[in-house]
Amino acid sequence: MFRSLAALALIFSTTVAAAQEVPAYIGSAKCATCHEAQAEAWNGSDHQLAWTEPSADTVKAGFDGTAFQNDDISVAFSQDDAGYHATITESDGTTTTRDLHSVAGVEPLQQYLFETEPGKLQSFDVVWDTEEGLWYHLYPDQSLPLGDGMHWTGPYKNWNARCAECHATGFEKNYDPATRSYQSTEAEIGVGCEACHGPGEKHLEWAENRQPVTMAGLDSLGFTMPTGAETEAWMQQCAGCHSRREAFGDGNPLPGTPYHDAYRLAMLTPDLYFPDGQIREEVYVYGSFLQSKMYAKGVGCQNCHDPHSTKLRAEGNAVCAQCHSPAGNPDFPSLRKAEYDSPAHHFHAEGSEGAQCKNCHMVERAYMGVDERADHSFRIPRPDLAAATGAPDACTACHGDRTPDWAADQIAARYPDSPHRGPHFGTTFAQAASDPAGALPGLLGIAGDETEADLVRATALYLMAGAGDAKLADDTAKFLADDSPLLRSAAVRLQRNADPQLRVQRLLPLLSDPVRMVRMSAVPDMLGAPIAHLPAKIAETLRRAADEWQQSLSNRLDFPETHLVLGGTALTMRNLPAAAGAFRTAVTLDPQRAEAWVMLVRLEATLNGREAAEKAVADGLAAIPGQPDLEAMKAELDQLPVE
Repeated sequence: MFRSLAALALIFSTTVAAAQEVPAYIGSAKCATCHEAQAEAWNGSDHQLAWTEPSADTVKAGFDGTAFQNDDISVAFSQDDAGYHATITESDGTTTTRDLHSVAGVEPLQQYLFETEPGKLQSFDVVWDTEEGLWYHLYPDQSLPLGDGMHWTGPYKNWNARCAECHATGFEKNYDPATRSYQSTEAEIGVGCEACHGPGEKHLEWAENRQPVTMAGLDSLGFTMPTGAETEAWMQQCAGCHSRREAFGDGNPLPGTPYHDAYRLAMLTPDLYFPDGQIREEVYVYGSFLQSKMYAKGVGCQNCHDPHSTKLRAEGNAVCAQCHSPAGNPDFPSLRKAEYDSPAHHFHAEGSEGAQCKNCHMVERAYMGVDERADHSFRIPRPDLAAATGAPDACTACHGDRTPDWAADQIAARYPDSPHRGPHFGTTFAQAASDPAGALPGLLGIAGDETEADLVRATALYLMAGAGDAKLADDTAKFLADDSPLLRSAAVRLQRNADPQLRVQRLLPLLSDPVRMVRMSAVPDMLGAPIAHLPAKIAETLRRAADEWQQSLSNRLDFPETHLVLGGTALTMRNLPAAAGAFRTAVTLDPQRAEAWVMLVRLEATLNGREAAEKAVADGLAAIPGQPDLEAMKAELDQLPVE
């Protein structure tokens, strides 16, 4: 029926699956009328204050005549009967007074949102340090003029697209690519009861008549997230916001949606994590926790955190001693019972910073300037890996005047028979960054090691792509049928170097995989595949998967990076005009996307000739002065003979 999936690419299907009937949201205030204790714990929590309307109770910053200035921006903050305001003078001298729309967060910093166009909210880069009581800039070392994609008015600071989903309940982005405008809606700003439990309309009906709910997709109490869900399901519910990921939908997935049906989890890539899996950039916990032995043994978020107050269940080392103690914890019988909160274990004075479990096993890094986030991989310190991985270690984070070698010697002396100093995936991941081919045997070993976390194994597959060939495609084909969706998904891209017929045979089953993330991975790697006269049933599977993939892309058309994907897809199809249009949109949304400018110049030269290419080069250099690739292209064009 279809010669290839290319016939479907970039044509968003009019076929839409029947939407699941969804109960209405009723608001946290209604929930609180029955669930008083939970509501009292939630009130004032980080969840409740994740996004608020401006008021004397919610605005922590000094809007009473305070000011901020650096080399690029000057801001005067004011307050009157009409509300809160910021008069902003940009680096080019442009001055605009903005009315405060709403407030994000509560501590240790608070960020402020301005409506720059009707319905379009932007998060301001000048924020309030709630502990020091002063304004500061999130990116003090960057010079970001108006028009830069990373400027506070640019696409990467857009609240509707990048932030609101995790700061609201029942959020829908509603972006219109034709007008590049937003008509976003939410049931409630802030993370309310229904953000985790699901819309409450049918539960309210159950509360009134006590009759089991029979509506499809709901439990007997009327929730999309079953009240008695297992630890793993609640973990995935938390992970929807507490992870670095790519979303498939237009806003909040219904609570209870399996994580991998709603998101693609980021791998342990060098831009986000150190080679040994420690946090580098802001990754929001989940990817770290999946690496931990605690997760492997069934520990979940709620074992340590109260989900309503968001506070720890105990203070200091007591939260760890719930399990790590001579008494142990009957819920985790495999845990060795021993005294950990003592100098015999940590070799530091009781009550000192060095005696705190988190300082050795949950090293913190500061994000957004002042926000200390703890690494949730709960790792044993490995300063002996520092030289090979370049990763930090807990010991020298405190003992700044010492070296990792010193720390490694200290640990070896204190734990001479430790089983925790053997080979580590981090050394292989570090090698893969500079020598993928040399690291390939080690990466294959890690991918096949079932004692490693699935995320580590999937990352090993991801890192193999730089050394991909037909043999590697054959060697890793077995992972396409692995029990873990992370491995099935990661193995897909390694089939790009397989014999085309084999690639089709191997990937076709994944188009009907029960996990959406896997299906989303398989579709783009089927583009251009030699598929002729498929049986009707297989053709229908292909069409449904392509529709689903295209719909996911259509939900992110306000992302410059989406148009890079569309441009690449169009090139795969050999649809050069569509590719040029996609790359043009990418640089319209973010003029600093050098890779898009380069492709656009090449396409303009092919489609419209030298003059069009010269204009594209000039436009690109105006947006990114001195960009090396564009300068080289300009030089090449200048050397061509005049027609």
